[in-house]
Parts: sequence; structure tokens; C-alpha cells
Amino acid sequence: MSKTSIKVKNISKRFRIGLKNERNDTFIGDITSFLKSPLSNYRRLKKLSDFTDQENAKDIFWALKNIDFEVKQGEVMGIIGSNGAGKSTLLKILARIIDPTNGSAILNGRVASLLEVGTGFHKELTGRENTYLNGTILGMRKKEIDKKFDEIVEFSGIEQFIDTPVKRYSSGMGVRLAFSIAAHLEPEILLIDEVLAVGDAEFQKRCLGKMESIADGGRTILFVSHNMTAVRSLCDKGILLDSGSMTYKGKIDEVVKKYLSNIYSYSGEINWLKPDEAPGNNQLRLASVKVGSNNEYTGTVDIFKDFNIEVEYWNLEDQAKRTVSVHLYAPDGTMVFSSSNIGSIPINPDPLDNQRLSIGRYKTICKIPKYFLNNGQHTISVYISAGRPNFKTILTQKDILSFRVEDGGEMRNEYHGPWQGAVRPRLDWSSEKIE
Repeated sequence: MSKTSIKVKNISKRFRIGLKNERNDTFIGDITSFLKSPLSNYRRLKKLSDFTDQENAKDIFWALKNIDFEVKQGEVMGIIGSNGAGKSTLLKILARIIDPTNGSAILNGRVASLLEVGTGFHKELTGRENTYLNGTILGMRKKEIDKKFDEIVEFSGIEQFIDTPVKRYSSGMGVRLAFSIAAHLEPEILLIDEVLAVGDAEFQKRCLGKMESIADGGRTILFVSHNMTAVRSLCDKGILLDSGSMTYKGKIDEVVKKYLSNIYSYSGEINWLKPDEAPGNNQLRLASVKVGSNNEYTGTVDIFKDFNIEVEYWNLEDQAKRTVSVHLYAPDGTMVFSSSNIGSIPINPDPLDNQRLSIGRYKTICKIPKYFLNNGQHTISVYISAGRPNFKTILTQKDILSFRVEDGGEMRNEYHGPWQGAVRPRLDWSSEKIE
């Protein structure tokens, strides 16, 4: 039976938030407030360390509420939730950066954490000096760090800058070194918060591979990320946080599915009636994004029917070129495709591609064929840029609309299980005897 590496019991964390000062409408009121200000300031300072017992007081914010879970040795647990759910606060408590208001956490083993870019580095020290400093904090002797040093530097890919002060590192260089230190100094427990948000795709792939090897070695990982593909591939189980409360825990696929179903709603269209109320700037404004066919935008499309992604915008700059791009994401966050109306990309050239447009409202349509996307929820991001030659992005709207592809059953006469993959094309197959 595996021993427990992390045991979190009834942890809660509250913070005091600022409240708007009362303003006076009269001169006498201002004078009275000024005379009372020393006493008022004293009361405010006292409150910073003296929390009210009223749990729902206006100046109290509960970042975490009654969190309970256990992680066994060698398990990789994903912590999932929207921004502000309490994920980072929880890891900071486990890393002993901040104390909980209530509850306790027991961690059995040496703990290394990578919580924010630059956390744990002394900016004036070099990368080499910070490596030895972090190893010493973990309780390692210099000889132990010496054995790991070359491996740490090689994995980080910043050999040329290892003797440069960390304050001169880019965010990408900093997180490369920080992850390499945390992963190679052999902690029993590794806490990682959004390490995949910084760095290129090749580095992210190496990070995932390293974390998998760490877990295979019997060490424990808590992993926070908004990348559901990475979470699913790395983690065994997970917990879902929402507004500081743990709303679900279980196998990672179940937790991710619950999270995605919570954040997506399917309206089929989003519209702005007036340019001054719409996203954009003085060059263009987004008018609408719609998914559907035959002027029906319900948020649900049939897998056996063609449908359109329609983007409308107000062009506010005379004689300007405009390019529209769409990124489409699968239920697990994997990008299915990116496409645009540029030049040779469409099947048929867009008549307005690379043309100078007059001021007015325009519509660009991307046609999606039937039997292309797999069933499930999908999300759209829209980008509008200047035309050739610079393609400078003018407007970005990420995750602006979600829709669901429903399986009507035409391709399920013989198979009823889950269909793997982001796309599900209907292809031409044939067999024959050749001997």
C-alpha cells in the first residue's frame, strides 16, 4: 500500500480586501472626516492583523474554503479551475509561502516548488549561484549539487548565461532554469504552477517528459495548468476548484470533463449592436461571431451537415486591408485547426483578400464540411489583422464562442464507443483480394 505524501485537511484561507472610502458631499463633511482621520487610520491598521469573526464581512475574501484531499506517493494530481479559483493560493500554502487561516497540511518528504516566474531566485545572483542556493535550501550538500549541476544546466539550455545575474534573464530563461533546478534536485514532492505557460513548444514537451520520469521514479507531483491536454497526459487524478471551494475530485478525465462542461455555454452567436460597444479600436470593431447554417445559430450543429463560422466586423479605416483568421479547439483544449482567408489557404480565393476596403460593415464566412469534426464541445478564437505584407494583428478575441457538434448516428451503425481524435472524417475505403 502506497504511503500518503500529501494530506490536506480542512484548509481555508482568507484575505482582507480594501473597501472604498466614504466620500462627503459637503465642506463640513470633509472637515469632520479630516479631524477623525487619525482614529480611522488606527482602526484600519488594527484590522490588518485583527480579522473580524464575521465570516461574510464585506472586507473579507475567502480564497479557499474547507479543502480536503490526499495524494499518495508517486501520484500526479492535477489542480484545475478558472482564474481566481484558488489554485495558486493552495500551492503557496503547501510550499509554506503563506499560512492557512484554518486547517492543516502534512507533506512527507523534501518539497520543491515552481510557482511563479522568478519565484525563489535572488535577482542579483547568477544562475550558477541560484542553483546552489536552491539546492542548499532543499537540504542538499554541495557534493550532491555538484553531481547534478551539469545535468541541470544542459536541460535548461542556458549554458551561455549560467554565470549571468538572473535579473538579466528573460521570463523564458528564468522558468527554464527554475524548472530544471526543481526537477533535478530530487525532491520527494514537486509543486508546479503553470510552468507550461512560458517557453516554447519544444521546452514544454521536455518538461512533460521530465515530469513523467519523476512520477515513474516514485515521487509526487501537484500540477496546476490551464492546458487540459497536458493535464490529461500527465495526471492520474485531479481536483476541481471553483471560487475557493473544491467542487469535484476523481479520475483526471472525469475532472477535466466536469471543468469543461462548467465553463462552456452554447449560444451559437454573439452580437454587438453598436460599434462603440464592440471589441476593437479605431481601426475596426467586431460586430458578431456566429456558428450555424441557413441563418440558424443554436449553438449545436449536426456532424452530418455542413455549417459556417461567420465573422462580421466594422472596418473604420478607409482603404485598409483586412485578414480574418479562426482558431478552433477541441473539447480537451487541443487546437484542431487554424485557418484564414489569406491568398492560397481557402479552396476558392476570397474576393476581398488583399483588397483595400472602404469604411463599412463586412462579413467573412468559413465553411466547415460535414463529417469533419468529432462530436463534443468546441471553442473558437478570432483574429483580424492587416493584410499583406505585414499581417499585424489588430483584434484578438480568444475563446469568444463555443458550440457543440452532435452525432446524429449515421456513422454509428456498427460502433457505439467513444471516437478517438479531434477530427472524424468520412473517408473512402475499399478492400480486395490480391493473392
